[in-house]
Amino acid sequence: MSENDESIAEELLLEETGKIRNNRKIDRILISGISILWAVFQLALPKFLILDSVSTRAVHLTFAVVLAFLSIPAVKKPLKKLKFLHRIDYIPLSDMLLAFVSIGVILYIILDKGGIASRSGMPNQTDYIFGTSTVIIVLLAAYRMIGPALPIISILISTYAFMGPNMPGIFAFKGVSLTKYISQISLSTEGIYGIPLDVSANTVFLFVLLGALLDKVGAGQFFNDLSFSLLGKYKGGPAKASVVSSGLSGLISGSSIANVVTTGTFTIPLMKKAGYPAKIAAATEVAASTNGQLMPPIMGAAAFIIAEYLGISYIEVIKAAAVPAFVSYFALFYITHLEALKLGLKGLPKADLPNFFKTVKSGGHYLIPLGMLVYELMVMRHSPKLSAFNAIMVLFVVALVQEIFRSNKRGEGFVTGLNNGIKLITSGLINGSRNMMGVALATAAAGIVVGVVSMGIGSMIVQIVEVLSQGNIFLLLFITAIASLILGMGLPTTATYIVMASITVPVIIKLSAVYALNPVAPVAAHLFCFYFGILADDTPPVGLAAYTAAAIAESDPIATGVQGFIYDLRTAVIPFMFVFNPDLVLVGIDNWPEALLIFGMACLGAFAFTSLAQGWFLVKNRWYELPLFAIITVILFFPGIIPILFKLPMESRYYYYGIGLILYGVVYLMQNVRKKGELAACMSE
Repeated sequence: MSENDESIAEELLLEETGKIRNNRKIDRILISGISILWAVFQLALPKFLILDSVSTRAVHLTFAVVLAFLSIPAVKKPLKKLKFLHRIDYIPLSDMLLAFVSIGVILYIILDKGGIASRSGMPNQTDYIFGTSTVIIVLLAAYRMIGPALPIISILISTYAFMGPNMPGIFAFKGVSLTKYISQISLSTEGIYGIPLDVSANTVFLFVLLGALLDKVGAGQFFNDLSFSLLGKYKGGPAKASVVSSGLSGLISGSSIANVVTTGTFTIPLMKKAGYPAKIAAATEVAASTNGQLMPPIMGAAAFIIAEYLGISYIEVIKAAAVPAFVSYFALFYITHLEALKLGLKGLPKADLPNFFKTVKSGGHYLIPLGMLVYELMVMRHSPKLSAFNAIMVLFVVALVQEIFRSNKRGEGFVTGLNNGIKLITSGLINGSRNMMGVALATAAAGIVVGVVSMGIGSMIVQIVEVLSQGNIFLLLFITAIASLILGMGLPTTATYIVMASITVPVIIKLSAVYALNPVAPVAAHLFCFYFGILADDTPPVGLAAYTAAAIAESDPIATGVQGFIYDLRTAVIPFMFVFNPDLVLVGIDNWPEALLIFGMACLGAFAFTSLAQGWFLVKNRWYELPLFAIITVILFFPGIIPILFKLPMESRYYYYGIGLILYGVVYLMQNVRKKGELAACMSE
């Protein structure tokens, strides 16, 4: 990888994490100090600090907005006459003032809490000024941090709310007044300060902080080394190890780009060394990194919002997401095997791989805080934020002990080790806060959309979407998937999910009750939007994760994005399956044998679809085998389709897995005969 390509990848990561203005020492101290204060404030909430929900959300948003104005320039490209808008070498006075003003504007909802409550629905002139300013500041900060897409959507839907009475036909509705808009969007918990921001403030921050701390202490490199020590020697080993290491790193990063930069700088060169073309190596890393947010027990911010929207525990979301997530990763693992077969690749030599036992010995302690998190969530059944808090406390101890041990081993003494540990923790707190800016601002800006939709537009949008889909649930799902992919090109996963869920989930549930083979479970409808929001990260022509991996691999970014999207088709088909088959999200499934049966058959179904999409099983597929793979895919993912179509008892649906397995066996036998024939032909030559 050339220095230029590496700088492109690093630049994309700097933009995402807000680490641009780092030149001046005073700027670094200011931004780092605010970041540490934010992290300390969030750590105090689960155990030590009692605040009402509005105050918590407002303070959380204040930190995010201030950091965005101080860290990110107003425009990405320099302007001749307005150079201060693109200052990356220092923080200009204008941004300092904007950050200072933002503090008073956003905290107004706390400072005049009693007055705002007494004037509920009847704001005075001061309310109008501060309420309007809050909307403007949130949109400006979101524009800096996550780009123009979400602010534009928020402005368009707000404009639509005011212009409702003047719209034609089915697009017309009664509209909203400025009084109602300001009251709901800026001065209540139905807009900017709504559920998405509450989840960001009370839950997501601590999980992101846990991930940042794990990454800082060295867990990311440990997962990499562990994966390669186990899998690197096998056929296509580097790609298989990349899938596992990216999946594990996805637990702690929560960002596709960060995952690519962290693991890809190591895995992509090794894949190329093993014989994978640059495009394939980059696309494999992208597909693995993109799916990191799907992996329980630490999922993306949207997973916590799903729990809040549906009023269920986070454990239930994890349960619903488990089978699809693991099936997706097993299928990607299978893709790397097929690619290795097609290319005739072998594994890496043992000398190039880390030793498994040495790796576990040197980094096994990183599993302690993750084990603590799982124990807190699954066994103790504590809330997500308390579970994350306790895991972070354990990680603090692990980090300090690690640095003291290393320092003593180098002969530097206890005090030096303790100082190193404190510095490591401090750096992790800073990184955690910076990583949260995008999530906090995305949830706040998306809250504008949610607030407007709930003011009467929601029911009208349901009618519009229903008309566009012509009452066809399949067409509606396709429209939702495409819209999520398009929105996701410019929005973070969380914002894409919030926007699409507020618009399409009610319609999906309504139409499915009338037109679908099975009524769609609410959690499945929400996960459908979540999945396609994630897949946008490598959807060409924009997918930033693909651009990052392409820079590392020195491959064409569009070709990399296309290849990555082909690999992600195995993830794209899964939501369509679990929407119609609630068994895949374990709705009503409460015993391990049944869950494992569903998981095993779904894996085989995903393998069948992968062979269909890749054009390869044991050997290259022939045209008449393609419909067989399609039928196998549907039956193994959704055995209930047979009793539904032929009006048979649904209780016997699992028996129909046998049909899919028999067809799989038929294809295997056909291809095995061909494979032996091809080998015999090669031997005779």
